[in-house]
Amino acid sequence: MDSAPVNWEALDALVIDFAKSERLIDDSSLPSQSSSYRWRLLICQVRRSMESGDIDSAIDLLRTYAPAVLDDHRLLFRLQKQKFIELLRKGTTEDRDSAIKCVRTSLAPCALDAYPEAYEEFKHALLAFIYDKDDQMSPVVKEWSERRRFEIAGLLSSVLRAHLHAYDPIFSMTLKYLISIHKGFCLHQGVSSPIADLTERLLLEERDPPAILQESLFEAPPFDEVDIQALAHAVELTRQGAIDSLRFAKGDLNQAFQNELCRMRLDISVLDELVHEYCVYRGIVDSASINSGLHVESGMENVDKWDSGSSLSENCSIGTGSDMSVSSLHMQCSDMEVRYPSDTTSLSEDCSTSRMHQPQDKKAVQRNRSPGTGERVKRKRWSGRNETLAIASEVLSGRCEELGATALIGCKSMDVKKSSVMYNASNRVDKYEVVLGLKELASEGMTVEVVEEINALDPDFFTQNPTLLFQLKQVEFLKLVHAGDHSSALKVASSHLGPLAAKYPALLKPLKETTLSLLQSTEEPSVKHLPLDALATSLQVAVGRRLGIEEPQLMKIIRATLYTHSEWFKLQMCKDQFEGLLWINSLRELGRRPFLGDASSKSTIDSCTQGSSPVTISSSNMIMHEDGNSPNQISSSDVGCDENAILKVMEFLALPRGDAIHLLAQYNGNAETVIQQIFT
Repeated sequence: MDSAPVNWEALDALVIDFAKSERLIDDSSLPSQSSSYRWRLLICQVRRSMESGDIDSAIDLLRTYAPAVLDDHRLLFRLQKQKFIELLRKGTTEDRDSAIKCVRTSLAPCALDAYPEAYEEFKHALLAFIYDKDDQMSPVVKEWSERRRFEIAGLLSSVLRAHLHAYDPIFSMTLKYLISIHKGFCLHQGVSSPIADLTERLLLEERDPPAILQESLFEAPPFDEVDIQALAHAVELTRQGAIDSLRFAKGDLNQAFQNELCRMRLDISVLDELVHEYCVYRGIVDSASINSGLHVESGMENVDKWDSGSSLSENCSIGTGSDMSVSSLHMQCSDMEVRYPSDTTSLSEDCSTSRMHQPQDKKAVQRNRSPGTGERVKRKRWSGRNETLAIASEVLSGRCEELGATALIGCKSMDVKKSSVMYNASNRVDKYEVVLGLKELASEGMTVEVVEEINALDPDFFTQNPTLLFQLKQVEFLKLVHAGDHSSALKVASSHLGPLAAKYPALLKPLKETTLSLLQSTEEPSVKHLPLDALATSLQVAVGRRLGIEEPQLMKIIRATLYTHSEWFKLQMCKDQFEGLLWINSLRELGRRPFLGDASSKSTIDSCTQGSSPVTISSSNMIMHEDGNSPNQISSSDVGCDENAILKVMEFLALPRGDAIHLLAQYNGNAETVIQQIFT
């Protein structure tokens, strides 16, 4: 399966937002008592109480911090019924008496006005007095099942998220959506996923139950069928499920979509591992943190939350995502330090350097940095999740004056394991710093220094990666032209660019276009307009691999899922109306100024070499629409089908849009004929 080019700077911004939201990094600028943070802690604590069977604690928390939720007698009845079961489950005489008291004072009165079937359910639950919890043939085996705890916990989480607006960070929702689309695409096309092992562990099959629909919304006006079908197929709902979700969101499609995404559950321990690996690789957090062998163990997994304060998740209105760009991403992260990627590997992997010379000192790569550069590379310290019920209680009650970065969202404890082989850990950090230094130099356009340092590390590197050498010399050439030193620029072209193009004919066209810059204004070839970050990332990948450092797994997930996202909507012959909402359009490496020359030949070069990931993108393969939407999107008019007919077939046959269009094409666009043929 192919992969899509990615705008890593946009992903950086989303990951930083996520890490700040979840208090995974030390950051003194984060507010310790933001309302959104408190609500996420509340949801987490209520969920833990429910799953452990402590219904009284959950109800007390709700009465204290979200009393309006208990005004819904349907939800309150379920809680009281579960409390009754949990009291009986304890098995003592005292608890049995408490269960009887619960029935008389709470459960029976609530059953009278909860909902029409509640009283029958109440009488059925009383059978738990007679049938033991271990009797698998009893009529109340479902009531005794501990699974009921988790179902009600999930339901409460859905209700509280919507009621308190304590949603997941944008990054979490984007990841859920992309993986969900990826799985659907692979199943629909009958192809195997190259990241199946990761996605199966990361995105869980179970979802939280949908929030209970308010009775006042049962008579909501009919919704546009376009919205119903868009929501149903985006998050895999039935048509009725999509209608109910829209009713709960009072017709707001984006809100309904957000609610449904938050019902999906990620394995938090796996997600944190992926994010930490990526942050070290990209230089977002200090690579020295791996010296301590940081390892996070889950006390309660699969809880996703949304942060507040200065994070993107709160400052950005999710409803205006279609207008977002990479530049706006970084503008809203105004307090974000400028970082440069540094390669890393999974914490469990060994970083062999058998193919590349070991640097004598990691400062070797740093000696040529500009004075201002060092100040810009300020990396955060990774803290991981470390939240306890005591900390949550302090935050919720407002008694905690300053949590810093140790009061972290989630239901986890941190286990820091000391490595017995400190030399290997230190050696690994040195390699991260070496790659980070090279990435830093490339990002600054200091390509001469990059070439020198790499040649000192491994004289054979550019033999295996000629495209990278060509692009580095391209930057050097353009810098000299911009400075007006045409003579030196021509020397670079004749000494390096020319011989490379002669050896690799695919580079001849880029060479021709590069030399045209000699005729342009000195303003045109300015290095600041070149995608140096993309070049630096390609360099990072190639050098890291030579050092035995592989790309983080999150990169593989994003590449693969962005590709299948594009392919899926090509099959559906429409655009994804939620891609701007989740910043998927910003994650794509589209609309960015490429290096001079066509990079469509990159695959030819790579087939002859081992290594680089060229920066440039083939304009013949990717066409960016003016509105910033996905490439190669086709409207219903382009395929000769009426939009109403497409929606009718999708509605009656519960088919994806692409399948509906193909069926209509077989029957001259007649929806009635298609439906008749299917049912006869």
